[in-house]
Order: sequence, then structure tokens, then C-alpha cells
Amino acid sequence: MKRNDSLQPNIFSRRQWLGNLALPAIAVAGAALPSLAVQAAPASTSQSDNNLQGARIFNVRDFGAKGDGKTLNTKAIQAAIDACYNELGGTVLIPAGDFICGTIELKSNVTLHLLSQGRLLGSTRREDYAAGKGVPPGNGNIVYVYAVNAENITIEGRGTIDGNGQAFYNGKGDNTGPGQHGAGGNFDRPHLIIFYQCTNFLVRDVFLTRSAYHCFRILHCKQVQLQGIRIYNRVNKNNDGFHFNDSQYVHITNCDIQCQDDACALFGSNQFVTVTNCSFSTRWSIFRFGSGEAQNIVVSNCLIYETYGCPIKISSGKARVENLSFSNIIMRNVTGPIGIGFTGKSNTDSESSEPLSYVRNISFNGIRATVVEKPVNHPDIPFDVKVFDGEISSCITLNGVGKAFLENISFTDVHVTYAGGGTKEQALKREVPQVAAEYFSVWGTTPFGAPAYGMYARNVKNLTLHNVRFEYENPDARPAVIFDNVQDASITGLSARGSAGSELIRLINSKDVLIAAARVLSSAAAFLQVEGEGSDGIVVNGGDLRKALKPLVLEKGAGQHSVEMG
Repeated sequence: MKRNDSLQPNIFSRRQWLGNLALPAIAVAGAALPSLAVQAAPASTSQSDNNLQGARIFNVRDFGAKGDGKTLNTKAIQAAIDACYNELGGTVLIPAGDFICGTIELKSNVTLHLLSQGRLLGSTRREDYAAGKGVPPGNGNIVYVYAVNAENITIEGRGTIDGNGQAFYNGKGDNTGPGQHGAGGNFDRPHLIIFYQCTNFLVRDVFLTRSAYHCFRILHCKQVQLQGIRIYNRVNKNNDGFHFNDSQYVHITNCDIQCQDDACALFGSNQFVTVTNCSFSTRWSIFRFGSGEAQNIVVSNCLIYETYGCPIKISSGKARVENLSFSNIIMRNVTGPIGIGFTGKSNTDSESSEPLSYVRNISFNGIRATVVEKPVNHPDIPFDVKVFDGEISSCITLNGVGKAFLENISFTDVHVTYAGGGTKEQALKREVPQVAAEYFSVWGTTPFGAPAYGMYARNVKNLTLHNVRFEYENPDARPAVIFDNVQDASITGLSARGSAGSELIRLINSKDVLIAAARVLSSAAAFLQVEGEGSDGIVVNGGDLRKALKPLVLEKGAGQHSVEMG
């Protein structure tokens, strides 16, 4: 019977089919690219072109790129990106090979896919890099891969973006720490990736490594998804991991970050951020909050290890920080481990014409930490990092300065084991400096270290400690907890090791404090020492105080009326 051709699909040879779809790399490599709704192309070439708009694969080799580890491929790779953009989007493919290039710009609707053996390798020549067009110069704008005012960008695949950043090491950092103001800093080196004013982008599964400066700067962006990214960034100074400024609706999941500087810096007004199921290690800090409006941020189910300079660090002047939650976090071998410093205009400065600042509504739940005596060098960071006084014999620090108060801070189910070794000299240090500068002094701890081994809190309203346990591995002469000008606080279920020469808890000019069901785990000179004429409304209710030589000591003008022992 004669076949009715009008009912049959168009049939092409294998060469015709692959040529029309422009998918040779997928057929050969079996790459896990996004699924494409591919059908046999009709006879009309123009109709075929329309059907494939936004779905084509642009292999950089087809534009002249050579993955030989020698050829500079900047123009070829940029040509592939531009062609993809001009075709209303698609996928730019980095196949197996080492593709050396300088600065390249990603554009809207472009997916950059790196096959598992594909590597973008940064040139070692400064002249091959440029400032990102439209990227502001703050903290430098020389960059390897960037996008500006773009949307719907994806970077994906099991391949690598390698900045070759050791070629730009000159022994100098950017000198942007407190009081340095960048003077004499090294800014003339490329960041690995910068996205500026971009919307709805996704980065997943890639390996980002060896940046000459920050690894991934995300500036003024919205709808950000970062999934399964590995960062190993330890060849230069200021080797951050993620660095956010003024971004919203950011979600970070299943990432592994090992870097030299801030692992997840959130400067400025970052809002609606979640970080979950990630692991981090760095010399300086993990979650670093600066000024601005850091609000509605949740960090959960994370591992932090070999991290110094304080893993969770909130240092604010003129800021509006609120609604931050940290839960189910393991910290192993850290210093800090949590620090909040606040110097801004508070509610008590209502006569000021400036907008009021605040740091409030912050919770820490399900924290397990081991704190070392002082930082040690990471063996894979090729230069020594100075240890500052405030990092030695450190503790959890909540430090409001002057008239500024931290508000509504809670610690629930927190267990911290400290190295110990604190001295009587540290314990007797009453005048803690009125500064809240991080890094170098770490929120006003003395040159001898923190005056408490577990927690030091100053100028806090509504502070809650519930089911908190502080221990040390070596004898420590300091109190476990010091409250200075703390108002409206509760300590319930505190268990802490004591010192034969010091009190377990010291309250200085603090009011309306409830202490219930406390346990003294080892010998202490006293359970509670209350100091100052401003102390009042302190209630102790129950607990196991047998290992304290005295239940209560009153000093420096504190009266018997200020304490009710139950």
C-alpha cells in the first residue's frame, strides 16, 4: 500500500538533525544540561530558527577558543556569550580543557555551563583584566567574570572557574579594617565574580577557586539562588567566599566554603536571606554583618570549623539590624564564637535628628561549639596571619556601647566548651573599654582577653539564656557569665564550671534579672556576685549551688535589698 507522506514526520539524516539542533556537545558528552523540548525540525529553515530561539548550545570551541592552557581566549568566549545573548538566550558551553581568558561579561538569559573537565582559567597578566562596565569601584571593580543589570543568568555544571590568584599576591591586603580606610591597600587585582544589580540568577554545582581578591561579590541583586557551590579560596589576602551588599531574596543551600577572609559577608541592607546545609572554614569570620539594614535572615543546619576572628560577627554603628535566627550550628575549633557590637544612636537618643539605629530580635538555638585559646595558621594558607589581643581567651560577647542597647537577644540549647586558661588578672579587670570595633579589639575586650570565659554582656535589654552550658578544658579563673548594665534578663537552666578563686556569675548595675535552676559544675568561690548601686530586682530561684563556697557576694555599693535568694 502506498504510504501517505502527509501523515509522516520529517526525516533527517543524523548530520542534518545535529546541525539543526546545534547540540553536538550533548550527544558526545552526555552532559547534564537543562532538559530541552527538542523535536524534529520542519523543512523551513526560518521556522527551525524560531523554534530553537533561546534553546541553542554555543560551544566556545566553535568560536575559536582553545582549551590548551596556553591560548588567551577572551575574545572567543565573549563572542560565544554575545551570540547567545543576541539569540534571546541559550547555553554557552565550556567543554573539557583549560580555557585561559581575561575579563568576560555574562548577559541576560545566558546559561554558562562548565562540563566536569572544563575550566575557565584566569590569565596571570594584569593587562588582560578590566573594571566591570558599570560596577562601582568600592572594594575594587577589576573582575574576571561579571554581569551588570542582567536577569535570568545561570552558571552551572561540575567544572571550574579558577582565578589563578596567586599570580597577584604581593603581600598586601586591601587595608579596609577598622581605622585603616583602605589607605595603601591593594585594590588593583581581579575579583573572581561580580554580579551587580542583577535579578533572578542561579549558580549551582560549580567549583570556584583561587581568586586574586574576593571570590563572589553579589551587589544590589534580587532573587538569588546559590546551590551546591564549592569555594576554595586561600591563595591571597582578602580571599572572601560570598560577599553580599544590599541584596534581597537570597537563598544559599548545600555549599562548601573554605576561604581566607569573610566566608559569607553581609554588608549593608541585606534582607530575606536563608543559609542552610552548608559548611564553612576561614581565618577570619563566617557570617559578617556590617552597617545598613540586615533584616529577616535565617541561618540553619551549618557546620563551622577552624574559623577565627569570630564565626558569627555583627558589628554595627548606624544600623537597623533585626530578625536574625541562627539554629542547629556546630562550631569546631573557633575563636569568638559569637560577637555583637553596637555603637549607634539608640532609642535613648531620641533628641537626635538622625534615624534611630537598633540591633534587636536575634536568636541562637541549638549551638554546639568548641573554642580554642587563640587562632592558629591554616597550613594551606601560604602566609602567616597576625593574632590580635581580642582573639585570645575569647568568649561570646554582646557589647552595646555608651547609650546604645542591644534588645531581645536569646540563647537556647547552647553548649560551648572553651580552652580555658583565663587568669585572675583577667577576672579582676572591671573597666572594659567603651569600643565595639571588631577584628582588632573584638568589641572592647581588654588587652588581656575577655573578663569572662563564657559570656560577657553589656547594655542589653531582654536577654534570655535557657538551657545553656559553659565548660572549659583547662582551669579558668574567670566568671562564666558577666552582665554589665543588663535589664530584663532571665537565666534558666544554666550549667557552668566555676573557679575556686572567682564567682560563677557577676552582675554589674543590672536590673530585673531572674536566675532559676542553675547548676554549679565545679568549685567556685561564689555562685553570684552583685556589684553597683544600680543593681536591683535580682531573683535567684532554686538550683544546685552546693559547689559554690558562698551563694551571694555583694560588692561596690550593691545592697541586700537588690537580691532575693529563693
